[in-house]
Amino acid sequence: MIWDFEFTLEVMPDFLRGLWVTVQATVFGYLIALALGLVIAMVRRIPVLGTIVHVVMEFIRTTPLLVQLVFVFALVPAGFSPLMVGIIVLGVHYAAYTAEVYRSGIEGVAVGQWEAARALSLPARRTWGAIVLPQAIRKVIPALGNYLIAMFKDTPLLFAITVVELLATAQQVGQASFKIVEAFTLVGFLFLLVSIPSAIIIRRLERRYAAV
Repeated sequence: MIWDFEFTLEVMPDFLRGLWVTVQATVFGYLIALALGLVIAMVRRIPVLGTIVHVVMEFIRTTPLLVQLVFVFALVPAGFSPLMVGIIVLGVHYAAYTAEVYRSGIEGVAVGQWEAARALSLPARRTWGAIVLPQAIRKVIPALGNYLIAMFKDTPLLFAITVVELLATAQQVGQASFKIVEAFTLVGFLFLLVSIPSAIIIRRLERRYAAV
């Protein structure tokens, strides 16, 4: 088989648009996961309410992301775009995982740090903001970075709710041109183009914070 370079150049703008949608879904979904996961990890320390939140997060973690996408998309009002729904569902789904990462970091803070804050009568806001979270988050940065790559690789599932991301673009182009190999090879290449640099950065973060 001879690779069709002319076809590749012709469809590359379509693939770059699909990649842009994929990147948007990943970045905004990841920001939701980081923020919501931190809130969940902090709420988990509250009696009763923490237990309820834990049960909800376990349900989210143990049900397939694809099922969650389709279910939520079927329930939301017509005004929500498929991409918006996808970003929210991705964010909430991965928040269930980042919350556990944050929780491990928070529990890793020495008991003496908490006791010192209580001895100084520091308010809860200052205890969390100045003592606990800076130590906890620094320890879990590499683990949080791994979920960024995992979310990026899960974005093709958005095709189920009609989001034309990178994989959906390849399907459309491949079906229209009958050049399936070129279309899906481009998908793999573009995914690697983004994920490999991200993985290198995460590995460097792991080495940097390994001794922390």
